[in-house]
Amino acid sequence: MKEFIYPEMLVHVAVCTHKEPKNVLVISNETAGIEAEIARHSDVSTQIISPDNVLDSLRDVEDNSIDIVLSEAKSDPAVEAHINRVLNEKGLVVCNHPGLEEVEANKSLLGILGKYYKILMPYNVGTGETLLLGSKEYHPTADIILHRTDMLDGQSYYNCDVHPAAFAMPNYIRKEYFGIIRN
Repeated sequence: MKEFIYPEMLVHVAVCTHKEPKNVLVISNETAGIEAEIARHSDVSTQIISPDNVLDSLRDVEDNSIDIVLSEAKSDPAVEAHINRVLNEKGLVVCNHPGLEEVEANKSLLGILGKYYKILMPYNVGTGETLLLGSKEYHPTADIILHRTDMLDGQSYYNCDVHPAAFAMPNYIRKEYFGIIRN
């Protein structure tokens, strides 16, 4: 598997969707590739916390201080409430979720996230897995910052064509999640 695909898609889909990202919170134990991709964007600062004891770590993050959260933490209502608390009014989150075939688990997670985000969309990473984007303001295909995607150098996978294409879902997924995925 191409190990560069996941960090590129985790980072750049979010950073190239948000209009003015300045503060990114990464919740992960594997941050080297993620940090390298964030560093491709000037004027973006990164804060790292471990998914181990994530609630304690999130309690130390200031309210409304984060533009983007990239989370590999296990989602539950308490974690998602704290992520919402630290995100500002235009913030977005990208998180892991059960595979799209895990319909009931995803519906439960989307129900939790639906309390906080007006846009909820899974997207294909390109490795056979999907991530979930939740946004309070920006739509990942309508609000893509094309000049930011075009100015990225050194990408092996991500580009301005892959970004919107990642959100394409087959009809059986659309039908299963109709009314739950918000796009």
